[in-house]
Formats: sequence, structure tokens, C-alpha cells
Amino acid sequence: MIIVHHLNNSRSQRILWLLEELGLDYEIRKYQRDPKTMLAPPELKAVHPLGKSPVISDGDTVVAESGAIVEYLVKRYGKGRLAPAEDTPERLRWTYFLHFAEGSAMPPLLLKLIFDRIEHGPMPFFVRPIAGAIARKVKQDFILPNIRSQLDFLEGELNKSTWFAGEEFSAADIQMSFALEASSSRGGLDGKYPKLAAFLERIHARPAYQSALERGGKYELVK
Repeated sequence: MIIVHHLNNSRSQRILWLLEELGLDYEIRKYQRDPKTMLAPPELKAVHPLGKSPVISDGDTVVAESGAIVEYLVKRYGKGRLAPAEDTPERLRWTYFLHFAEGSAMPPLLLKLIFDRIEHGPMPFFVRPIAGAIARKVKQDFILPNIRSQLDFLEGELNKSTWFAGEEFSAADIQMSFALEASSSRGGLDGKYPKLAAFLERIHARPAYQSALERGGKYELVK
């Protein structure tokens, strides 16, 4: 039995979605973020030394990192589903977006979250003007331009094909979902990006996505 060690409002939601798309049986073990720090609870370190989610257990095999989990599940259980054929241009795009989602798309979104908290979070009154000015400058000159550049790039990619790896829905779209949901929630994905907005509408309407939400619980990245 596959066990998903599932943290609320996290990347592990898309692993539940992948398992629903594959029609696999699985068990969920739920963990809650610390309401003050928003970090994962220490209990997750009993599963994997870094104490982060997603992590899956499949018998004696433990796999961490979203991209690695996606590749493992698709290779072991996909039976040709949710991945283009090997040695095709679509497969290369599939591999690219599996890695792009975390390697390129997420870092500036995480930086924006951190600097938003610096700008608006509690601190001594005499520090606030300086900290706020630095946070706004970093966001204006570095973080927001990077996010806009990536959204422009992704909008263009969906002008080339219906889905990120081609005309067929695949695990690359599942992997990309978290970054785009985060962009929609707090990263500037708005009406200027109709292809990306339509992508989010399509994935949110999928029955497997809805089933994963029902099983995983509250997911605040979805507007």
C-alpha cells in the first residue's frame, strides 16, 4: 500500500491528485503545519530526515521530493499513462517541466512570500521603516520581475500546445500546478495571462483533482 505523508496546504496535494489520476489505492497520513511558523511538524522527521512533505512510502521504499515521487509513480504504476513516449519532443518537454516547476518556478515565489512577511510582519517600530524599504526594493528590482518573466514564458508555452508537454494531459501538468496556484494566489497570475488562467480552470475541473481535494482536506492555494 502506498502511504502519502500529507502536509496541509503543501506540494503533497498534487501527489494525491496524481494517485487519483492513476486510479491507485493509497493511504493518507495527515500532518498539520505549526500555526505560528507554518513549518511542518517534527513527526515528519521520523519518515524522512529532512522532515518535509511530500514523502511517500511504498513498502520498504521511501521517496521524497515532488519531482522524484512523480517520476517514481509514473514509471512504476503508470503503464504508459501520464507521460509521452520515450525519445519524443513531448517527452523532453515533459522532463523539462517536471524540473522547471521546482527548480525555476518556485524560488522567486518563495522569496516573495518571505519578503512579504518581512515587510508586513511584527518587528520593533524603529526597524520597520528600514526593513520595509529593503523588502520593497528587493521585490521591485528582483523578485517581481523574475515572476513576471516566468509567467510570460509559461503563457507562451501554452500558446504552443494545450498542455505543458503537448496536446495530452500529463504528469508534467500535475507537477506545474502548485507553482501556478501559488502564482494565482500571491504571485501576479491574473487576467493578463489567459492561457494560464484557463489551464488552472481545466485542472480544477478534473474529477481526479476534485477527489484529491476531498481526501486531502482544506487547500488554501485554490482561490
